[in-house]
Amino acid sequence: MKASELRQKSKDELGAMMLDLSRERFNLRMQKGTGQLTKPDQVKKVRRDVARIQTLLKEMASA
Repeated sequence: MKASELRQKSKDELGAMMLDLSRERFNLRMQKGTGQLTKPDQVKKVRRDVARIQTLLKEMASA
């Protein structure tokens, strides 16, 4: 997801997205551990999306 798309969302929407991505990240880690992960690049994408959202939430908190 692009940062420009994320900037248009409210804090509540970003928080909900963060929760969903955290769950997805956990599921991907479990799949990796059991050898069922079919798209290893998905882990990297989710991790970066989480970082983008955390950055935006910190920016909103300091502003």
